[in-house]
Amino acid sequence: MAVLLTFFFVTTAFAGWLIFHKPAFRGKVIDAETKVPIEGAVVVAIYRTQSIIGSPAGGWTSIIKVKETMTDKSGEFSFPAYTKSTNPNAIDSDTAFIIYKSGYGKRITPPSGISRETLEHFFSADDFGKQGEVEIEIGDDRGSTQSVTYGVVELPKVQTKKERLRAILVLGTPGRLRSKQLPLLYKAINEKYRQLGVSEVK
Repeated sequence: MAVLLTFFFVTTAFAGWLIFHKPAFRGKVIDAETKVPIEGAVVVAIYRTQSIIGSPAGGWTSIIKVKETMTDKSGEFSFPAYTKSTNPNAIDSDTAFIIYKSGYGKRITPPSGISRETLEHFFSADDFGKQGEVEIEIGDDRGSTQSVTYGVVELPKVQTKKERLRAILVLGTPGRLRSKQLPLLYKAINEKYRQLGVSEVK
């Protein structure tokens, strides 16, 4: 009986452990100055896992899925909930997001100093449009809070060639992800590179 009970509880926990799940995400991208919705911005969601048992230097993060979409006329985007099986040495990690639109720079809101876990919560479809506060955990404003509207991303316009190139370079695209995994993002980036006379990336 003891063996049977042990097997039941272990396999039940193991089944939950082997499931990767993320809720639906939703957002809206607007011009930081005019507050006008930005259509055609590329939005990437990078789903990741964290190893449970790692090397002496610690565990590692792995990409389990990448999704792309573009904002509509209202500046909105969404990703449905995502669930799949995963390997026994991995648990859910925070989801990373990349947002890019030619002519715009790094987001102003939500602030870059929030944690990755807070950013994931920021894009929760259940909280879209709600007012709240996020804590700044990185940088000079560490420990302060900022009022936000959940899901709403403000992008500032850029003017000079240097600013436009920097807007691309600070995207933070993982080096392992190439145009095959991110066709929309790489297409947008290469169109801007061609305009600026810079070699394309693949």
